[in-house]
Amino acid sequence: MSKNKKRGGETVQITVKAKLIPTTEQREYLKTATVEYIRLINTIVSECIETDERIKYTSGTVSATLPSALKNQAIQDAKSVYAKYRKTKIRSVLKKPVSIWNNQNWILKDGVLRFPVLVNGKSTRINVPILLSTYQLEKLKGKLGTLRITEKSGKWIAQIAVTAEETESADTGVLGVDLGLKCPAVAVTETGKTKFFGNGRENKYMKRKFRSKRKKLGKAKKPRAIKKMNDKEQRWMKDKDHKASRHIVDFAIQEGVGTIRIEQLSGIRQT
Repeated sequence: MSKNKKRGGETVQITVKAKLIPTTEQREYLKTATVEYIRLINTIVSECIETDERIKYTSGTVSATLPSALKNQAIQDAKSVYAKYRKTKIRSVLKKPVSIWNNQNWILKDGVLRFPVLVNGKSTRINVPILLSTYQLEKLKGKLGTLRITEKSGKWIAQIAVTAEETESADTGVLGVDLGLKCPAVAVTETGKTKFFGNGRENKYMKRKFRSKRKKLGKAKKPRAIKKMNDKEQRWMKDKDHKASRHIVDFAIQEGVGTIRIEQLSGIRQT
């Protein structure tokens, strides 16, 4: 997470990562878009290096299986890569497929991302469901920036840049947070006020429940169902972690705490 100074205060830049649920057809569109995007950047950079000059490109002069919105963004990214080459003389070749849409070319509404790809030679906006926790939705209330989409281990991931104004805190108190088995998290203020977060019994029950279902699906030889079950458990875990973190922060603010000392917040359900 980086910070940029802004008149009247500071802004905090964060990236919200979430899993997409594209259809089989949409997966093909995304695969083409991400591969072509990187290919176009590398092609433009190579041409600039060979001619030793900044060639003027437009969406109409470059050849790529991409909508104009992605062509224009790829051209801008290529300019940045070439500028870095001129400064360092080190040639970079991008390999990981990715596509980037600026904030004018995508929208998020009711758990669905809408952005343009090329369908049958025409720029077409597709609607792709995105899995977002309550915590992530809260983070997305800031100023939305670029949307990056990549594929990792067969899963399509959206990375949304968000800029939010950071408020200065005059609080100086310290909140200590311990993690445990029976209770996922216990917070204690300097004055001795204690509060418990999470439900250890529920966590253990859900863990046994998911394990039992996976065992049955394994005997039935249903790998796809097991994968869906694993994804469901991961979403449940993340939601519990995010809710716990939000409640701890709210408690800290309520008690005038400026610093939270905690061993590890991610994976609270597993501790």
